[in-house]
Amino acid sequence: MTVEPDAGTAALSPPSLTRAQAFRYWLRLGFISFGGPAGQIALMHEELVERRRWISENRFLHALNYCMLLPGPEAQQLATYIGWLMHRSWGGIVAGALFVLPSLIILIALSWVYMAYGHVPAIAALFYGIKPAVTALVVHAAWRIGSRALKNRWLWGIALGAFGAIFLLNLPFPLIVLMAGIVGYAGGKYAPDKFRSGGGHGAAQQAYGPALIDDDTPTPAHARFSWARLRTVIAVGLGLWAAVMGGLIALFGWSGALTQMGWFFTKAALLTFGGAYAVLPYVYQGAVEQFHWLTAPQMIDGLALGETTPGPLIMVVAFVGFVGAWNQALFGPEALLLAGATAACVVSFFTFLPSFFFILLGAPFIESTHGKLQFTAPLAGITAAVVGVIVNLALFFAYHVLWPKGFDGRFEWASAIIGSAAALALLRYKLGVIPVVLGSGVAGLLFRLASG
Repeated sequence: MTVEPDAGTAALSPPSLTRAQAFRYWLRLGFISFGGPAGQIALMHEELVERRRWISENRFLHALNYCMLLPGPEAQQLATYIGWLMHRSWGGIVAGALFVLPSLIILIALSWVYMAYGHVPAIAALFYGIKPAVTALVVHAAWRIGSRALKNRWLWGIALGAFGAIFLLNLPFPLIVLMAGIVGYAGGKYAPDKFRSGGGHGAAQQAYGPALIDDDTPTPAHARFSWARLRTVIAVGLGLWAAVMGGLIALFGWSGALTQMGWFFTKAALLTFGGAYAVLPYVYQGAVEQFHWLTAPQMIDGLALGETTPGPLIMVVAFVGFVGAWNQALFGPEALLLAGATAACVVSFFTFLPSFFFILLGAPFIESTHGKLQFTAPLAGITAAVVGVIVNLALFFAYHVLWPKGFDGRFEWASAIIGSAAALALLRYKLGVIPVVLGSGVAGLLFRLASG
């Protein structure tokens, strides 16, 4: 039974934690982790810090600040970190995997429904309404990140430069990230006040009572840094990547679709600074323009599915893999579901393996510091550039939603109205993602029914 700490119970230590209890919690979290990284982190804070008191607030924020410095989904990495701290490496792997697996299974099922029955009028009408809502969600993401990141003219300049680089010059996303990091590094040396930013979570202000892992709890033996453990993690992480990649090459060759998906999403996983929206332009450039695994409208639909399922938003890559394998009928026309599910699993493996690697590799060093980490100047520059790139993505989505047949075709007034209403709901009334997306889908269905 969970005890809510108050004046009478604050001095009581929480009950000891078994692996079975931890497993049940991480499994439950995997099915209810809606709301994007902010919502997922808030869920973990409420349960782990406030109610269950498995970890103190300072230790929780300390781990979170490290995860924010890494590429990859920070909420999933935070779960991995806390699971590792409580129950060694296997505890971290279980916590991180259960954060992802429910979403993967749900997305495979939804992707199959989408590909097999997406042309059914009722389902097509739902997606007609959802597409403009997704555009509004991307605009909301740009506003949300920009309001935190663009604190002065220097950072605004980087954002505008990144927008011009991708919109006008069509430069690849990795090059934009590299250039922004270099500018941020230089700015940190010559104008440090303009590029200084913190983790943004603030200090712990409220005590919830003693925690199992408290501020003064000694670092457990397994969490202490050692060179032998460092070498083991590097060997296992690189070995797993090489084994799976080598197997794909042996089965399908280097140019095979699954092999190319594995290589492409390995690179994508290392570029996810700033969240999933930051890497979506890179995924679009590769999946739609370079490899033609799916179309632009399908990419928008996949983002809608990713927004309405639990787990990290970057799980949209599983949809990309599924649709790519289905479209190319990798295993023949009689095995479309098998091909799609296999590709979704391959893509997810290569997307999330670096997240486990970074946590298990760096967490022992982080535990040895217990000082609050801050974003570096290069990361401040990269985050600013991400805002410009996301604005470009919003314009791209808006074009395909409002003029699906190009500027010479008909303007979709109904989509414009639905998208404007979704943006108002998000920006003005602070409604959640799921009600906005579902409401937009219903609006699209009603419009199609009314228009015959």
